[in-house]
Amino acid sequence: MTSRTKTTSSGAELSALKSAAFDLSPEPAMVIDRDGALIAVNEAAEALFGQGLGLLARGRFRAALPPGSPLVELLNRALEEGGAVRERGIGMNLFGLPPFEADGAAAPLGDGSVLLTLQVKGGVFSEFAGDVAGLRSIMGLGRMLAHEIKNPLAGIRGAAQLLKAGAKAEDVPLAQLIVDETDRVKRLVDRMEVFADDAPPARNPVNIHEVLDRVRALAVNGVADGLLLREQYDPSLPSTPGDEDQLIQVFLNLVKNASEAAHARGDGRGEVLITTAYRHGVRVRSAKDRQLRGTPLEVRIQDNGPGVPSHLRESLFQPFITTKPNGAGLGLALVSKLVAGHGGLIDFESEPGRTVFRVLLPIVTEKDVSA
Repeated sequence: MTSRTKTTSSGAELSALKSAAFDLSPEPAMVIDRDGALIAVNEAAEALFGQGLGLLARGRFRAALPPGSPLVELLNRALEEGGAVRERGIGMNLFGLPPFEADGAAAPLGDGSVLLTLQVKGGVFSEFAGDVAGLRSIMGLGRMLAHEIKNPLAGIRGAAQLLKAGAKAEDVPLAQLIVDETDRVKRLVDRMEVFADDAPPARNPVNIHEVLDRVRALAVNGVADGLLLREQYDPSLPSTPGDEDQLIQVFLNLVKNASEAAHARGDGRGEVLITTAYRHGVRVRSAKDRQLRGTPLEVRIQDNGPGVPSHLRESLFQPFITTKPNGAGLGLALVSKLVAGHGGLIDFESEPGRTVFRVLLPIVTEKDVSA
């Protein structure tokens, strides 16, 4: 009887029903339409997955699930039986989260869409909810401070230009580096809402070695001072489509972390190695268009520090996860988001004395050039 009532409800009544279901549910809830796309998520779901609807709804929800997924079976059963169905102990592996377990409930809403509600086991939800709430607060503060940051940046840039005009020949490149980096920081400040921004990055051809050379120049004059910083490049690598500033930000974060880890040895033998290579046959699925795309361009950042603590490895790319006493824990979360926005993949392996972060990126194709 319930399903028949829903089937004959007006559009306004269905809209009210969905809204009420979301408002009343303290658990993560999503609405999936007849085509398998996410059309609504509640705040609990956004908190769980650490992303807003704009990011979660890219592509088709069903298509992103592996074949034989119990979630797909749950959605199908709800539509076939015309009523609410439940499944306990579903293994979940969604949107880059570490695997977790949840009880699921699905109910048809009468217009071909299904309300999916999750009851997460083991306190995972509360942890992520706190992370996202904190992240939103930080972004709100960032929006307020953005214009204040630009003022001192302008002063720094002006001072660097004066220093450059009167500098010795050997000091001119360093003064120019300050000018260039001030300009880059200003551009980054203009996009301080990167965690909330769903806009895709630019797709200009970028020489990854020029990016890494800039990162190296910054590192040797800063955090990598006193370390052995080596590179092993494949000079034949093609360009990658993307935003040069964002890629500098990605690898500067990774080299900075690696350098700090190498310094932590405390024996003066810290080392950071940057390598590039072409890996045939490596493909990842884009969250935007669901299609597999080649990501053969590999950049590896390796250090000989103490390694990532084992209890942090499963959640290292989540916001507020850090090994630093005064760290905010946003660096790797931002790196992960930027790499994903470029259609790439980041992973790592770690043991005492050897930690390697690997970034895989696509290469420029005729489609990128024509765009």
